[in-house]
Amino acid sequence: MTDISLTILLAAAAYLLGSCPFSLWVGRWLLNKDVREYGDGNPGAINVFRAGDVKAGLIAVVLDIGKGFPFVFIAHFRFGLPELLVAAIGLSAILGHACSPFLRFKGGKAVAVTGGALLALPQPHLLVIFIAFIVTAFLLIEQDAWTTMAAPVGALAYLIITQGSSWELMFTLGVLILFTIKQYESLKTIPRFRLKPLRWYQSRS
Repeated sequence: MTDISLTILLAAAAYLLGSCPFSLWVGRWLLNKDVREYGDGNPGAINVFRAGDVKAGLIAVVLDIGKGFPFVFIAHFRFGLPELLVAAIGLSAILGHACSPFLRFKGGKAVAVTGGALLALPQPHLLVIFIAFIVTAFLLIEQDAWTTMAAPVGALAYLIITQGSSWELMFTLGVLILFTIKQYESLKTIPRFRLKPLRWYQSRS
């Protein structure tokens, strides 16, 4: 089997696994609730927490992270596929979560599944970059949408400045496009800052 054929097979499997709405199922089976009725209405792990159960929320987070990991890991460590093809398989898992056929091609924000894919990618420093930017944004910005967007935007800027590899740029750009599409409506609002000096500057501008 050629690398391209194997990539197509693994990408299809990654998409199918990524499309499984585990957080929605956890909410139904463990809480007897539809998590889409909470928070921002997405079928994601955060809304399992918002539905009122930490244990169920943690289970949902682990399952959503797990969706992005296995086929990316297999592609790299079992079959030794080129990094660009491994990154494409990771994007397939993320796309599955964001556009699930189980939910009429709707889905969640894909943050956790992105983390799972990053865990399995060949270079772990990209995961560190994503985490650094999203944590920084969380400390500064109130809205979830803007906090989430900080990770791919910041990572892409970093990779451009440091001349990152082509597969890193492709993966990060793909995540940025998917995140933007998923959160387009929420991004129409001006970000609100947590820190008082930044709020003062925002009110003056």
